[in-house]
Amino acid sequence: MIEMERVDVAVVGGGPAGLAAAAAARTAGAGRVLLLERDTRLGGILNQCIHDGFGTKVFKEALTGPEYAALAIRRAHDAGVETRVDTTVLELDPNRTMTVISRNGMRRIEAGAVVLSMGCRERTRGAIGIAGSRPSGIYTAGAVQNYMNLRNILVGRRIVILGSGDIGLIMARRLALEGAEVACVAEILAYPSGLARNIVQCLDDFGIPLHLNTTVVEIHGTDRVAGVTLAEVGCKGGIRRRTRRRVECDTLMLSVGLVPENELSKRAGVVLDAVTRGPVVDDAYQTSVPGVFACGNVLQVHDLVDYASLEAEKAGTSAAAFARTGALPAARIRVLPGAGIRYVLPQRVTGGDAIDFTMRVSKPARDAALVFSSDGREIRRLQQQVLAPASMARVRLGRGRLEGLSEVMVEVAG
Repeated sequence: MIEMERVDVAVVGGGPAGLAAAAAARTAGAGRVLLLERDTRLGGILNQCIHDGFGTKVFKEALTGPEYAALAIRRAHDAGVETRVDTTVLELDPNRTMTVISRNGMRRIEAGAVVLSMGCRERTRGAIGIAGSRPSGIYTAGAVQNYMNLRNILVGRRIVILGSGDIGLIMARRLALEGAEVACVAEILAYPSGLARNIVQCLDDFGIPLHLNTTVVEIHGTDRVAGVTLAEVGCKGGIRRRTRRRVECDTLMLSVGLVPENELSKRAGVVLDAVTRGPVVDDAYQTSVPGVFACGNVLQVHDLVDYASLEAEKAGTSAAAFARTGALPAARIRVLPGAGIRYVLPQRVTGGDAIDFTMRVSKPARDAALVFSSDGREIRRLQQQVLAPASMARVRLGRGRLEGLSEVMVEVAG
């Protein structure tokens, strides 16, 4: 017979978001908070991020990833959070009952509320369909980071990087510092997909060229990567004629995007957003399944870990409230992305309290404005010097601004 236990709040995922949500749930009054992590230790991806710059918002100082993780773990333990590592959640049903497995066997956990914070995974070569054979020497940026920062293994001597995501940019610098030659970074878009500061600090400062509107169209080599063919991409996505050129290398590193880990969410019946590929949530970070909340990179891919933690604190506080009362106020106001906006979160709100919105624009813009409106009436306009797809925009609307409305649209205006 499978053993059953009961908790007030269960948090799935022990990265920065999960740790913050669990600590916040305890602080908000939840009696028993259980954090479940499938890895052998807490901290998530932060454990392999040895560069600094984390923590300026949450801990008010610049920290490395392991330092940020250690402080977040301590905060959760000090709050009285129970943690279990090496524990995988196999199933979650709409009634918030989970089936988990660990070294101690299988058990079921019934929770008053559940917080999903499983993070995200990298897109691989198979997801982008590059032609060529299957030699060794093709890695995702996160895999390179793991090999170099945790295992002290240099993956190659001459590297081409496809994609200008932040992890790839940071690893370009790391590879250069360790004596490898980074031949170039190729980006299929007309603008970088990483933060501007990483373009400067990781590429410009090390003389690493960035080729925009460029992609890898073929990989060469049998046993090991021997080179790649780059080509320019036209405005409609096709390869421009006579732009193919071969670049010799022994390693291809992919930094081509992240995908939220939502297989468990799907099995629980959680509705996912077509753009973010994370759950649709309200301003309490509650999903379409009552009592199931989501935060961190499983909800939307963040550019800064501090904001993932701050978002998670709100989700944990909301989960504690649901576990205590069994219900939260209904969120009846729809929030829609308009012109120039790829997505906006939350997708529905109650409208009574102050609300924090996060969004990404569809293309770079300067001296533009983020405009909130309803039925043609402007609610708020916020001027922005720079808007970029790589940087998540954050806007707070004050208490009562949306009260009585049924629908709100956010758009970029010149």
